[in-house]
Amino acid sequence: MSRIKEFNLPDLGEGLTEGEILAWLVKVGDDIELNQPIVEVETAKAAVEIPAKWAGRVQAIFHPEGATVEVGSPIIAIDTDPSAGPIEQSTTGAPAADLPTPSAASLAAVEVAPEEGMVEPGLIGGVAPGGRTAVLVGYGPRNAPAKRRPRKGGVPAQAAAAPTAPVQPAPAPVVPVPAAPAVNGNGRATGAVLAKPPVRKLAKDLGVDLAALTGSGPLGSITREDVQRAAAAPAAAEPLTVAAPATVAASFGADREQRIPVKGVRKLTAENMARSAFTAPHVTEFLTVDVTRAMKALDRLRERREWRDVRVSPLLLVAKAVLLAVKRHPMVNSTWAGDEIVVKDYVNLGIAAATERGLIVPNIKDAGRLSLRELADAMTALVQTAKAGKTSPADMSGGTLTITNVGVFGVDTGTPILPPGESAILAFGAVRELPWVHKGKVKPRLVTTLGLSFDHRIIDGELGSKFLRDIGDFLADPEAALLAWT
Repeated sequence: MSRIKEFNLPDLGEGLTEGEILAWLVKVGDDIELNQPIVEVETAKAAVEIPAKWAGRVQAIFHPEGATVEVGSPIIAIDTDPSAGPIEQSTTGAPAADLPTPSAASLAAVEVAPEEGMVEPGLIGGVAPGGRTAVLVGYGPRNAPAKRRPRKGGVPAQAAAAPTAPVQPAPAPVVPVPAAPAVNGNGRATGAVLAKPPVRKLAKDLGVDLAALTGSGPLGSITREDVQRAAAAPAAAEPLTVAAPATVAASFGADREQRIPVKGVRKLTAENMARSAFTAPHVTEFLTVDVTRAMKALDRLRERREWRDVRVSPLLLVAKAVLLAVKRHPMVNSTWAGDEIVVKDYVNLGIAAATERGLIVPNIKDAGRLSLRELADAMTALVQTAKAGKTSPADMSGGTLTITNVGVFGVDTGTPILPPGESAILAFGAVRELPWVHKGKVKPRLVTTLGLSFDHRIIDGELGSKFLRDIGDFLADPEAALLAWT
């Protein structure tokens, strides 16, 4: 059995097909234990830490941070028996212990690609820095020269992989070739600047000339730290040249545009919202409610000894109102299943949360069975977990009905889009002090606006209106509603 085991990216829930590597928690050469977290991966639903399936030593990492990897692709190689000694080079491309390092002369003979296509040293299938075989992930080594298009107006580059055995070259016409660049003290060609594409881009952004730097990386390659040090160093005094003022026309091209890759939570949200908006016929109704009594009830609740350490917010009463209204109108808590409607006796209450990763909707499982204190604790834990970016895919699966609190942004209400598979979503707006007719007189009262969107295939206007009215009645006078309904 091979000592080297490749760990593939697992399916982290609900048939996800890819994940983005946020951070590696280990590096090559580290000794790791079974179930030790080795990498943090962001899926379309959550950021999760993946534990190691084996104990051993990290032999190779196949994808850098920021890469998007398909489920089932290898992401790391682990030596499960590092005490057995060095690993011999095999024909399968397994890591070897002591591979020869490319000479400076061989590096000088390799033509360097332009900045847009700059690649690391090492031919495909040949030896790369670090003693490994340079291969594309998912493919075996290709023992063939890397083909390049000739430079415009120049001599075609002659790049070939090192032969495995001495071969007598055939007679060939002599072609004039430019002299090989000189080699500096680091053992690399002065004319062939070794730097990765991100480092080149950083140097270009900071105005640093790579050719003037001495690299501290492998084989004299230039690292991000080299560029940053050069940028931070005081510039040599240069003659001041005053250019004549010129009129520059406004540019409306790509240099003034930002392109953001659509992936992770944003990609999933876009797909879900588009699917929901164009499959479920939405209807939205609004109700403005005097919640002065509800806010006073919250104040009295906070003053009670057993509630002093509990987070009590208006959203707690809204959630309780929704759960009680569902008991009175069960059809609201259902799913359209083509030729049937699935009415659910449990409520997995979703709370939409805006995080740095985007909008997520974790849900409280079986929320209808919780007491008000248990509901408050569950909502607090849900929000804290979401803000920390630790919400698991399971916590965001299986929702049946959702509340979105747009009031925290100072918005009165909105027309929310249904999460796929749900038939209703409530928008809770900001609570404001407004003039309101109370007991025949205009007085300042605390007022909010509710917006209920529902699937008109399941919920008709009457049912949706009664459900929204009951939520409003509870928020207008929670004590009276509890006495009347329970």
